[in-house]
Amino acid sequence: MINSIELKNFGPIHKLNCQNLGNINLIIGGNGAGKTILLKALYSAMKTLEEYKRGNEPRNAREILADKLYWTFETEKIGDLVTKGADDSLSFKLEFNSADFCYDFGKDTTKVIQTLENHIPPRDSNSIFFPTKEVLSLYNVILGSRELDKTFGFDDTYLDLARALRQPPQQGNNYREFAASRKSLHEILDGKVEYDEKISRWQFKKGNQKFSIGVTAEGIKKISILDTLLGNRYIDPKSIIFIDEPESALHPVAISKFLDIISLLAQCGIQFFMASHSYFVVKKLFLISQKEDPLSVVILSSKDGSWNVDNLKEGMPDNPIIDESIRLYKEEVRLALE
Repeated sequence: MINSIELKNFGPIHKLNCQNLGNINLIIGGNGAGKTILLKALYSAMKTLEEYKRGNEPRNAREILADKLYWTFETEKIGDLVTKGADDSLSFKLEFNSADFCYDFGKDTTKVIQTLENHIPPRDSNSIFFPTKEVLSLYNVILGSRELDKTFGFDDTYLDLARALRQPPQQGNNYREFAASRKSLHEILDGKVEYDEKISRWQFKKGNQKFSIGVTAEGIKKISILDTLLGNRYIDPKSIIFIDEPESALHPVAISKFLDIISLLAQCGIQFFMASHSYFVVKKLFLISQKEDPLSVVILSSKDGSWNVDNLKEGMPDNPIIDESIRLYKEEVRLALE
């Protein structure tokens, strides 16, 4: 797992230090706090470690990281990621299985990172990022715009996910740990998503009927993506999954079941990082953390420009999103009693 992270002057994140990350890690805060940027920063680091020395990859770690930051954040120069007005350089440090990966660069950096230190061995497992916008209906557009046109528009989180979905389903027994999770996913879906090679499109199959992905519910598409990646084994029990707004396009019952599945996968070994501004997500994860065999659910919350780190096992943290939800509940109770 990623054990700890430390960021300084990374976009809107002036300083963040978390030394005890968990199986599930939730990032909450208001708009512009840096939730998605933190997810992308962590994702870029993990993909660098996974691409480094894989197969015949000729690039060194500094080159891979610079490309990943450039295409993930879609900046003209990666120096633009340095906090505006900061005197010091951007710095990033990650500890993975007790080994360090760290780098820093200044605001004038274009595409060459001079300072990078890596003590983490190359990885065979894959990380993946679930962006807020769904991918299946945009699948061919994403691949065409990035692989053929080489243009900004869909960042690397979309491209990597589209490429991962492109892998065909694997035959034979899947990872034993995933059986219960996939069963639960199929119960929610009541069908499955398949890629039709003849028409080069994704379709939702329910019984003997097939439906265009364009008329398939957003929530079904989102959950189907996870099931597809479990089915083609792009994800394994040592993967790390990043999800931006897990509540997006899902109704409350589906959110609850989706988070239960995430809990099952986390018990299998997968580590999760999620960004949200939903009290419902926080409360559901709090309940998961209170079970007899609890997972470590860490919450990183932004408040007034600073970051606090709490473990949901110890209770709900103090945060404006949670405070406002509680205030509305109390207001509702007051009105009901009048």
